[in-house]
Amino acid sequence: MLHCSRPRSAPRIGARQHEGNWVSDSLQTLIAAAGQAAAERRWADAERAWMQVRMADPANVQALYSLAVHAHQRGAAQEAIALLQAARSAAPRDPMIAATLAVVHRDLGDSGQEWAAIQASLYLDPYFLPGLLAKAEFLQRQRRPRAAAAVFRDTLKIAPPEPEWPPVLRRRLTDAHQAVERDAAALADFLTGQVAGARDALDPLRAGRWDEAVAIAAGRSRPQLPQCNQLYVPRLPALPFYDPAMFPWIPELEARTDAIRTELQSLVADRFQSFQPYIAYRPGEPVNQWQALNHSRDWSSFHLWAHGQPVEANLAQCPVTAEALRGVEKAHLAGLCPNVMFSALAPHTHIPPHHGETNARLVAHLPLVVPPDCSFRVGFDHRSWETGKVLVFDDSIEHEARNDSDALRVVLIFDVWNPLLSSEERELVSTLAGALRNYRNSAEN
Repeated sequence: MLHCSRPRSAPRIGARQHEGNWVSDSLQTLIAAAGQAAAERRWADAERAWMQVRMADPANVQALYSLAVHAHQRGAAQEAIALLQAARSAAPRDPMIAATLAVVHRDLGDSGQEWAAIQASLYLDPYFLPGLLAKAEFLQRQRRPRAAAAVFRDTLKIAPPEPEWPPVLRRRLTDAHQAVERDAAALADFLTGQVAGARDALDPLRAGRWDEAVAIAAGRSRPQLPQCNQLYVPRLPALPFYDPAMFPWIPELEARTDAIRTELQSLVADRFQSFQPYIAYRPGEPVNQWQALNHSRDWSSFHLWAHGQPVEANLAQCPVTAEALRGVEKAHLAGLCPNVMFSALAPHTHIPPHHGETNARLVAHLPLVVPPDCSFRVGFDHRSWETGKVLVFDDSIEHEARNDSDALRVVLIFDVWNPLLSSEERELVSTLAGALRNYRNSAEN
């Protein structure tokens, strides 16, 4: 149904003035009365008021447009077309009038005139949201869903964020979103079938790249790029997970899983109060996505190393774990890493999407206590923790974790060098990180 919304070019009072301010004031009063009647859905009263406006000012765009809408609502299509054409003559640059004319032709079943009016509205403003929606809906009715989805996709790009959608367009924008989702799913299925043979011949790490390529090409995902909070090293590949074969220390560490888990269980049983909230912003600091976890023991940690420094008291309580980690090639960056901790995630807790500090180091997980219904995502890739199987990932890529079970989940987390950096580059990274730290510290003094 059409609504008596004001066309873009319509003035708030009459387009013309006759016999001084008295006529303009009268028009203003009539226009206000018509608008109030329409808002209260008193359509007959609104139409009478607009007819009075037109009698006083025959070229009043708002009156012509609104009377056309009322005529269309009454089923008087030809009268509506004549009024809209008069409105177009008075305001030839207004795309809303052309878009409304398209609606009338649509309801008459005149697809040729409807398409011409839609195109006319977009000729006046290629970014006119109702015109773009009308174009996509026309293509949909013509059984051209892929062409419609392409226009819907462009429409959603220029639409405001979903919470700010205009109420009068919300249903149509929702339909647009659903049409784009259906098309993306169909395209993903089509592309997956096309590459299936070549993709299945790859090893799992390489195959994941092409699963992601398909998802991005279909519009079901976006490129997952590193975002470093402190230090970004350019030209390093953005790999969500690294092949364990690149880390010669992994087999020996995994072999000690049972001993490390036994030490952890004793720690949890006797000194779980020593675990501290992992997120602990001070009052006055912005917490962003960490509001729910700030100073919460739902995500807590027991640090053996913190910000590059050993926590001697805690290391003394975990001699087995400390010894097992001696063979790990931990990353050392001043004030930043290594960090080594037991990380405990309470039942039904979600660590929201976030990015780490630098892609010069990677983060490793040795899962120790993993109940069912726990999951971990880095970029496009989803993994499940497996007790005793190390995962190494780039935490500068967006990642998140969930524990949807009824039990505690605990992993041993530690920082290692990105193996794609040479020893000389690691020295450069350390120098650069130290220089950044010194500069920022001097600014605080």
